[in-house]
Amino acid sequence: MSPLRVRELLLLVLAGLIGAVGAVTVASARLGRTSLAPLIGVGVLFAIFLAMHVLVRWRIKHADPLLLPLVGVLTAIGLVSLYRLSPAVAEVQARWVAIGAAVFAAVVFFLPDHRILERYRYIIGLVGLLLLVATMIFGQNLSQSGAGARLWIPIGGGQTVQLGEVSKILVVIFLAGYLRDHREVLAIPTQRHLGVQLPAGRHLAPMLAFCLIALALAGVLNDFGTALLFFGIFLAMLYLASGRIAYVAAGTGAFLVGCVGVWLTVPKIRVRVDTWLHPFNDPLGTGYQMVQSLYALGEGGLFGPGLGKGLLISESGATKIPAQKTDFIFSAPADELGFVGGVAIILIVLLLVGRGLAIASRANDGFSKLLAAGLTTAIGLQTLVILGGIVRLFPLTGVTFPFMSYGGSSVVTNFLLVALLLIISHRSAAPQRLRGSSDEGLVA
Repeated sequence: MSPLRVRELLLLVLAGLIGAVGAVTVASARLGRTSLAPLIGVGVLFAIFLAMHVLVRWRIKHADPLLLPLVGVLTAIGLVSLYRLSPAVAEVQARWVAIGAAVFAAVVFFLPDHRILERYRYIIGLVGLLLLVATMIFGQNLSQSGAGARLWIPIGGGQTVQLGEVSKILVVIFLAGYLRDHREVLAIPTQRHLGVQLPAGRHLAPMLAFCLIALALAGVLNDFGTALLFFGIFLAMLYLASGRIAYVAAGTGAFLVGCVGVWLTVPKIRVRVDTWLHPFNDPLGTGYQMVQSLYALGEGGLFGPGLGKGLLISESGATKIPAQKTDFIFSAPADELGFVGGVAIILIVLLLVGRGLAIASRANDGFSKLLAAGLTTAIGLQTLVILGGIVRLFPLTGVTFPFMSYGGSSVVTNFLLVALLLIISHRSAAPQRLRGSSDEGLVA
């Protein structure tokens, strides 16, 4: 039995125990007496993760042993938080976790070598772009204020889908293939202007095109967060491919100038920025969501009152923070577990990002390095954007907290993302005879 897989199994058991203790604590606080009823659901979810572990042991036994347990912990915390807010919502989310696990299993089983994706990078990139265009055309705003992001597309029966989540992964795959092909050209010395090194003119076209796409997303979708996420992924991968900070500086400058232009020309963006800067100017109107979240974070103190004891739900049964199950899910455990609990969640995400970057550094070829780094950047940057919105570092966004926020699109695509990372890590660690021919490594 592989020591890696034994370690993974033990850590998954620990994740299951965290979920079990959390669910029982919330149920007991809700009923005023000890209740073990949630253990049935916890057992089913643990069985799902156990099945994923068995599949990993069978198909990609050299994969990173910490990635899946870290995902399990975040998923457990998210489900416990949702169960605290609404048992019905938590039940729906659990179903999406099961669907995400099925997608994870399909990718691990049917994609023995992720490098085949590089052959179809332009088709994948085109599909990702079309999904973004579809979101821009058909996306709807579900917030009560009318100033929210237009990221959700109705599909009937009261259900919606967030195609931007899928597009995120497709864009990363395209960029990994494209930048690998052009990394030597991108890394050549740049031109000088007034003693300052700038990117060569022919290299600015892709950067400007991506900048314009990101700004179009911000303006049309009424959301800086999605724009920042996509452009941030692009700049991070561009830097990893070229090693040139000039590209990052030029791209960041162009994006900031464009953001100011969008802010000046799009009224709803101005409303979101004004709400971000001055939430207490209208604490019962446009600033209500942010103000309630800040109160929740403050009420948590250092250790919080404990699960099930926070002031998260009003007497009518509604959550005090609108859209808490999606945009503000982090505020729930941060309120009831305090500053320590909130920091613990952030550290778990940092560990997940660290493992992803370690997988990228150990990859055997340029495409794998860029793909793993891009996928990891997507998780880290998305978490930063949503946390920044919650603590007023950035304007509020429509992106979700990975593995914790309610939403099928987010859950399924993030499980797909983890499957790709595990496949990359398996191929990097597997003996040469098992992984096949290795491409030239990335030179940054």
